[in-house]
Amino acid sequence: MNIVLDSNVILQVAFTQKPLKLVWDKLLVGSYTLCVTEDILYEYQEKVIDCFHNEQLANILINTLLNCPYVKRIETFFRYNLIQADSDDNKFVDCALACNAKYIVTEDAHFDALKDIDFPKVDVINLTEFMILLQSK
Repeated sequence: MNIVLDSNVILQVAFTQKPLKLVWDKLLVGSYTLCVTEDILYEYQEKVIDCFHNEQLANILINTLLNCPYVKRIETFFRYNLIQADSDDNKFVDCALACNAKYIVTEDAHFDALKDIDFPKVDVINLTEFMILLQSK
């Protein structure tokens, strides 16, 4: 199952304890495949540095993702620009479409705009819903 994790989610699951840590642990054992682009990896790194003021921690996260067999690097060749309120979020949408992701997991309300778009269809769930899905597997 291909999944795209918004940067707000990756920060929560990679650097917290249980119960959110379940999402990170399930990635490392292959319960799902995380799809990322170069832009997404750069944003993950940037957000870790902004939040924790720690470039080494950011590099550890990126290296872990790059070496994880359950992380798929995707190239996107199109820009749908489906989210108007925050165009920076479109990198996650474009990645999800390119890899045929089952879900984008996010806590960002800007992604609610996707609920009103019939095509291309991108399903969005929040972190709690994703954790419930992973626990049921």
